[in-house]
Amino acid sequence: MTPTPPFSSEPLSPGTRVAARVEYDGKFFSGWQAQPHLDVPTVQETLEAALSSIATSPVSTTCAGRTDAGVHGFGQIIHFDDPVGRSPKAWIMGVNSQLPRSVRLHWAQAVSGDFHARFSALNRRYRYLVASSSVRPAALDGLVTWYRKPVDAERMNEAAQALLGERDFSAFRAASCQSSTPWRCVESCDVARYGDFVLIDIQANAFLHHMVRNIAGSLLLVGSGIKSIDWISELLEGGDRTLAADTAPGDGLYLVAVNYPDYHALPETPAGPALLTHLI
Repeated sequence: MTPTPPFSSEPLSPGTRVAARVEYDGKFFSGWQAQPHLDVPTVQETLEAALSSIATSPVSTTCAGRTDAGVHGFGQIIHFDDPVGRSPKAWIMGVNSQLPRSVRLHWAQAVSGDFHARFSALNRRYRYLVASSSVRPAALDGLVTWYRKPVDAERMNEAAQALLGERDFSAFRAASCQSSTPWRCVESCDVARYGDFVLIDIQANAFLHHMVRNIAGSLLLVGSGIKSIDWISELLEGGDRTLAADTAPGDGLYLVAVNYPDYHALPETPAGPALLTHLI
């Protein structure tokens, strides 16, 4: 990925495929995916309404990863086909003027017609932020998960290394997961403490439904001393979801980055300390 370029004012040809980065505060939404049969706000419906308003015709989007209710998007990537030939600058400025403050486009650019926000992705990176304190935070309500018991981040990090590699993650898979296989490849999983906050940073080629939140819930039991460091490895070997911890809340979960092959030349998402500076 490359640094974010200036917004281009050059109109695109109608039918051009456009990729864009979306940031959103998940506490205002019932997840990413549109749910037209329910009277609930979703990120997809909110974004598509703004895109369609600027295009003056219907626009449909595809995202890299469908986040659940309360889960935040920092580096969510989407694609859509431009029906009218607007410039990237017009898309960004126009759409942001139609969106609530809880959703923003950060960049938009033309990509090849074979680009797919989901299927072209090499991997996804999530961060789970836990307030490890005796009192629930007030200003960060909905932005972090509160865990009252003291936790040892070093124990959590040691246990998390059992997750690395290509494995069957049935023990951390939601019953409602529709994936055809429980196998995923976790490339990294690191846990560290920043003051009163514990950060779980995990990257994989893809994730099962609730996989990160189920892993986070189990790692917190290890960190609090309720379970042993070897317990995560035992859960993986057993593959029984009912033996793992409860699903952790969505509040502290952020989709921070999605990586693609270099030839797509997408701007880089700043998924480093910048995500934490407003929280810590």
